[in-house]
Amino acid sequence: MTESMVIWGAGTPRSFRPIWLAEELGLQYQHKPIGPRTGETQTAEYTNLNRKQKIPFLQDGEVGFSESVAICRYLLEKYGPGELYCPTDVVSRAKQDEWVCYIYGEIDETSLYVMRRHGDLKAIFGDSPQTVESCKQYALKHLSVVAEHIKDHDFLVSGQFGFADMMLMSCLDWAGFYGLDLPAPLVTYKEKIARRPAYQRAYHVNYPQLVEKGA
Repeated sequence: MTESMVIWGAGTPRSFRPIWLAEELGLQYQHKPIGPRTGETQTAEYTNLNRKQKIPFLQDGEVGFSESVAICRYLLEKYGPGELYCPTDVVSRAKQDEWVCYIYGEIDETSLYVMRRHGDLKAIFGDSPQTVESCKQYALKHLSVVAEHIKDHDFLVSGQFGFADMMLMSCLDWAGFYGLDLPAPLVTYKEKIARRPAYQRAYHVNYPQLVEKGA
C-alpha cells in the first residue's frame, strides 16, 4: 500500500529521480514541493524528518529515506520493477551499480553540482568562473565516455531501460539547463527517453516553473 507515501522536494535533478521512479511504477504518493534554498528545509517539521535538511526525502509509512539513489533503490526493491529493468545476477547488478556510481560521482557530484555551487549559488559559495568552466569540461569529458557506450546500445545495461538510465537522464537534463552541448548519441538518447509518459508526468511535477516557461 502506498497511501501514506510522501515525496518531499522539487525543482532539482535529484528530487526529480524519486518522483520519476514513482511515476514509472504507478505509485500513489503525496508530493511536498519544497525547494532546496527557500528556507523550507530549515523548518522544525522538516528537520524532525530529515536532520540533513536536504531534498529529496521519502516517507513511506513508518520509514523515511534521504538521498536520491537510496530512495530509488528502496522503491524499486519494494514496489518494482514494473516495466523497468532490474538485474538479478551478480554481474548485471554490479554493472548497473558501476554506471550509477560513475554518473553520480563524476557527472552529478563532481561536475554539475560544483557548477551549481559556484554559478547559481555563488552568493553562498563564492563566484568562480574558472571553477565553473573547469567542471564543464570535466562533465563533457565523462559525458563523452557515456556517449561512446550509448552509440552502440539502446540503454546503459542489458539493452533495457532501468535505474541507471534514469540517473543519466536526470543529469542530461541538468547539463541542458547549463547549456552544455551533448554528444550526438546522447542527444538521440535524451530525445527517446523524454518521450516516456512517466518522464513527462514527473517533469511536470518536479519542474512546474520550467513547464510554464515552455522549457
